[in-house]
Amino acid sequence: MVTLDAVHLIKATRHALVECSSVREILAEAWQAQALVEAVGRHLAESGPQLVRPEAMALSEVGGRACRSPEHLGPSPGAARAARLTDVQDPRCVLVDLAGLLVEAGVALVLVAVTADQQGLYWHVLEAIDAMDESEDRVTAMLRRLAVHEHGGAA
Repeated sequence: MVTLDAVHLIKATRHALVECSSVREILAEAWQAQALVEAVGRHLAESGPQLVRPEAMALSEVGGRACRSPEHLGPSPGAARAARLTDVQDPRCVLVDLAGLLVEAGVALVLVAVTADQQGLYWHVLEAIDAMDESEDRVTAMLRRLAVHEHGGAA
């Protein structure tokens, strides 16, 4: 199995999201994004900067809940790109990139929601959008905490 740094996995997911041509593909890439949220959060909770470990654990839990949704329409868990994550070399850079991915995936999901012709799909997509928003909020909080620490303030 090829192992990769989080930045490379995030870039691969962003590229795949841009290439989506169907609702199913968009949902699959949104699932991939949440799998990355779970993996990055878990990695940072275990070996990231001490000051973000509690938020990182919460981030991992949010991503995990989103990936285990019973109405999941994405790939099987074994197909997650995030399974290849072995390193987070620069936590701040990874969190910035992850925030960008979450915004892009959220926008793609909004487009799916406004064109959904099935009520079940619509509600599933709204739940996915909520998960993206919650993940983005947690990433933003972690970035804020890192920034305060870098500038010598109390975290």
